[in-house]
Amino acid sequence: MKTLIKAALVIDSRSKHHGKKRDILIENQQIVKIGANITEPKAKVISEKNLSVSPGWVDLKAFLADPGFEHKETIESGLKAAEKGGFRYVVSTPLTSPVIDTKGQVEYILSQSKKSKVNLLPTGCLSKKGEGKQLADMYDMSKAGAVAFTDDKHNVGTELMVRALDYSRNFGGLIISFPYDPGVNPGAMIHEGLTSVQMGMKGLSAASEEIRLRRDIELLRYVGGKMHVSLISTAGSVALIRQAKKDGLNITCAIAAHQLSFTDEDMMGFDSALKVFPPFRTKEDQKAIIKGLKDGTIDAICSDHTPEEIEHKDLEFEYASNGISGIQTAFSAALTALSKELELSNIIEKFSTGPASVLGISYPIIEEGQEASLTIFDDKTERTFGKEEWESKSFNSPFFHKNLIGRVHGII
Repeated sequence: MKTLIKAALVIDSRSKHHGKKRDILIENQQIVKIGANITEPKAKVISEKNLSVSPGWVDLKAFLADPGFEHKETIESGLKAAEKGGFRYVVSTPLTSPVIDTKGQVEYILSQSKKSKVNLLPTGCLSKKGEGKQLADMYDMSKAGAVAFTDDKHNVGTELMVRALDYSRNFGGLIISFPYDPGVNPGAMIHEGLTSVQMGMKGLSAASEEIRLRRDIELLRYVGGKMHVSLISTAGSVALIRQAKKDGLNITCAIAAHQLSFTDEDMMGFDSALKVFPPFRTKEDQKAIIKGLKDGTIDAICSDHTPEEIEHKDLEFEYASNGISGIQTAFSAALTALSKELELSNIIEKFSTGPASVLGISYPIIEEGQEASLTIFDDKTERTFGKEEWESKSFNSPFFHKNLIGRVHGII
């Protein structure tokens, strides 16, 4: 099968074709020719107005729910949604049932994704059963294909984090930290501030995130190793990561795409579709995040895809579960929020080369002779997402029927 992409703007700063409109001929998953006015009668032609092409996007954080929560999502449905969202690679989180804490569980995850166009990159738990007590067999999981290790949003004690960082150094493993100290504001549901007071709800302070982040940065400084901070949401966290990078620590971070679309003020309607963790913060926090994206402090934008059945979301706010099914809308949400703030190439970097560098994965350049690992998209068209095109099994999204910029045409 041959594919010919016509007159697409190439977005890949490593390529000599970057910023130029080019035809790209692909055969057997390899780029065989790049130029102008290429013709190939036997090729499937992709030709649309405002077409762009970039290295395939990487989602650094998605809960695919399988095994154990297949009523929310399966690996098959989650990867179909990822493909619709433009993702060529997806990093899955390990808190399934059972959790991913052994070589066999990693192998199961990979076996379930073999038929998909999307490359699934599983993470394994830091601790056995994700209970925060004993280290899991990280080295064996790494050999089986796990790209990093995390207990995700479960609490990780100081002793366990020290041992995980120390042990991971032996094989170059990546430790993923979620910055949240559950002892600061137990039972909180939204950001602590004026809005939480007006709503009469217990708030989650910026301190609950920053205290834990500061601890993990200092442990990284003490022990060494590689750390990725999966989700930051406050101005203080951006400043802490910025300083840690200046100090030469091997640390990266990401934000969830939906954090760019809403602030805590949007919570006044008690809309459970907006209940997420970490919660939406203030406009000042959002401005600091955008600055962090601009100056390179923040390496990636992820979906934080968290599918949830309607029975757990369509409830009174205090009883509803956290999370957004966001893998299909992440790009459009981010592009809509950032189109007047960042150049398109900088936005795409946060979906492509940025997260790829976090993982240290081999990442083809858009050049002749290279593997074709591409996302094809349009950054100009406004569109709305309807449930009829939804691939995820869960519909917990606040973006339905909202005008967003950007359309994904497919992945190769």
